Amino acid sequence: MTHVYMPPSIRHFEPLHMVFSTWVDHLPFGYDLVAALRPKMLVELGTHKGLSYFTFCQSMKENEIDGLCYAVDTFEGDEHTDKYDESVFTAVNNHNRQNYHGFSYLMRMYFNDALRHFSEDSIDLLHIDGFHTYEAVSEDFASWYPRVKPGGIILFHDVQARLQDFGAWKFWDEIRGQYETFTFNHGFGLGVLRKPGGDRSQDPALLKLLFEDSSDKAAASLRAFYVHASKHLENMRKLKRMGQGSQPAAQQAIK
Repeated sequence: MTHVYMPPSIRHFEPLHMVFSTWVDHLPFGYDLVAALRPKMLVELGTHKGLSYFTFCQSMKENEIDGLCYAVDTFEGDEHTDKYDESVFTAVNNHNRQNYHGFSYLMRMYFNDALRHFSEDSIDLLHIDGFHTYEAVSEDFASWYPRVKPGGIILFHDVQARLQDFGAWKFWDEIRGQYETFTFNHGFGLGVLRKPGGDRSQDPALLKLLFEDSSDKAAASLRAFYVHASKHLENMRKLKRMGQGSQPAAQQAIK
């Protein structure tokens, strides 16, 4: 990295929706990617409690991006998340209506059933985070790839998660050499793939850092940046919680 990279997540991002999720390590990058890409259409496959999805939506809103977001999920759980009750969907639906009404839509259905609602070459940013077996990830990619615009971005979560029968890592290892890709290794891992084609002449700085500078040093610098950005965000949240916890005592002392 030969210049100072100061993305919006460092300047003003504070998550409005915090729930337990292994996506927590990638919140700054998710926020910045949406801000840089400015997608007209964003689709997430597998939303669960909404941490990644609402980070995308928050970036759309705060960066004044004119686009549509769709979260596709049955909101019933699976063998990896375990089954969960209706309270999960209720919480996600309430947060969505209260904060992102008008551009964010929840599609409560199976991924394959949602395909017919999207035309080919229509999606700017696709996030694949459903059932994590090799077969499921492979099918999601094959089914949805034609819906992504040339030059569009596909995210794969859990590409470092080698547990149970997770197979996203294996699928990612197979395809990463066939496309323009970038891998974040921290947390459970995040793979970033760019579909060939599209107009690259106006690429924002983040896309250039991801795909144009292929040197090992530049890649390591970008990875380190987002490791530190994630830790910084967590530290800021801890300080805020500590401040909130000590506030009643301080008020009591003033009295």
